[in-house]
Amino acid sequence: MSVDKSPVYEVKAVPVEKVHANDYNPNVVAPPEMKLLELSIWEDGFTMPCVCYYNKEEDNYILVDGYHRYTVLKTSQRIYKRENGLLPVVVIDKDLSNRMSSTIRHNRARGMHNIELMCNIVAELDRAGMSDQWIMKNIGMDRDELLRLKQISGLADLFANREFSIPDEVAPTETERKVL
Repeated sequence: MSVDKSPVYEVKAVPVEKVHANDYNPNVVAPPEMKLLELSIWEDGFTMPCVCYYNKEEDNYILVDGYHRYTVLKTSQRIYKRENGLLPVVVIDKDLSNRMSSTIRHNRARGMHNIELMCNIVAELDRAGMSDQWIMKNIGMDRDELLRLKQISGLADLFANREFSIPDEVAPTETERKVL
């Protein structure tokens, strides 16, 4: 079954209290990625609506895709306040089995990051003067992952003429202050 018009052309702002999670989504996101999602929504806003089914009898919306974006809105006070408690949603009108299929398709269609390209991004940020602390915060990496990417990259200039260590906290560099 295909659609005549993509739902994304009819995004609605729905009070998050009228949205409910489905009881069949197998997707799980680890805490570091949830923190990164919260940061992403804080920094960039909602860039993708959640996908819902509208339940007329109950006058509520049941999530098909976007559970973690929905969770961020419900749990982040700063985002909830900025968004006035409204969640961007699009509605699909499908029976339960087709909604389940849609949920799985949405979950499985997401890609993975290419290690070589991630190494290149880290190298570029380093060359642009961003500190390791800034890179970890803004890309959602921990120390070990950043170190691995720097080691894997084989880019000796990342380590040239300086000792490598990642402190717990440091003041932003001049370049970072300009970005902030």
